[in-house]
Amino acid sequence: MNKSFFIVIIAILLASNIGAEEGWSNSKTWFGDPDLQGTWTNASLTSLERPDSYETLAVTDQDAKIAIRMSNEFVESVDNPYEEGESPQAGDNVGGYNVAWMDPGTELFKIDGKYRSSILTYPEDGKLPRRYIRWGLEGYGIYKMFAVADHPEERTLGERCLVGFGSSGGPPMLNVLYNNHYQIVQSPGYVMILVEMNHDARIIRLESNHNPSNMKPWLGDSIGTWEGNTLVVRTKNHHPQQKFRAGIRHQILIMEEAEITEKFTRINEKEILYQFEVNDDKAYKDTWRGEMPLRAADGEIYEYACHEGNYAMANILAGARAEERK
Repeated sequence: MNKSFFIVIIAILLASNIGAEEGWSNSKTWFGDPDLQGTWTNASLTSLERPDSYETLAVTDQDAKIAIRMSNEFVESVDNPYEEGESPQAGDNVGGYNVAWMDPGTELFKIDGKYRSSILTYPEDGKLPRRYIRWGLEGYGIYKMFAVADHPEERTLGERCLVGFGSSGGPPMLNVLYNNHYQIVQSPGYVMILVEMNHDARIIRLESNHNPSNMKPWLGDSIGTWEGNTLVVRTKNHHPQQKFRAGIRHQILIMEEAEITEKFTRINEKEILYQFEVNDDKAYKDTWRGEMPLRAADGEIYEYACHEGNYAMANILAGARAEERK
């Protein structure tokens, strides 16, 4: 064999090694599916909708620094609501969480090396195309959840520890104020996503059909297929009590008939590109789409102890009954 033959062989081997390092397409589970397993986080200062202060999807480094500063100021105001020497008046709202409980992320996320002003990529203005008449029709039920609920079943799902606040469990899976971790586990025929907030488990059946429309589980009915190295998940038959999902950074309405498509593509060892599309003609005038990275997280997800040792709900209800007896 001549010298040029060995040079060609070495060049081919080097090229294949470079490709394996740059992409994640060669990483497979023991049963041959692309490997998405691990613990991931979508914690970020980027919100679902684009703030009015931004005009474009991609923003500058300076804009990103301003977002960090404003987030820090907000957290400081929550943690220290009173000026030095002040104290709350008797009967005032004592507040909720201090900074120790918050983990919203530390910066805007990047895609293709550029900071993003919103998770939404369509509509191009970064705003949800709401049908306000439908939102108005649902408004009284939403108001009761937050203001005048008469019994526990009318309180928000997060308060009742059924699913996480907002749309943390999805679909679509959106970032919230804290507990933004997910663990993905794969087995032949299934993908399971364990959602940190309220320890919900999304079980995605591969190469399957949707269940009958009268079966509406929490987080919807999800089926998946592989398109190359991308897991494509289609979800419908959403639980009727999970229509309105409110978090610090998003407020969305998902009707029972909505059809949501998600895509999970592992682009390197430390990152999954998560994309979604929502089709819900009742609540929105148009389709809306978004994307964000899921980044590898250190450690593991611990049990989300929600109501254990929590006497607040019982005390609130007892107080309301006492008021009624006056």
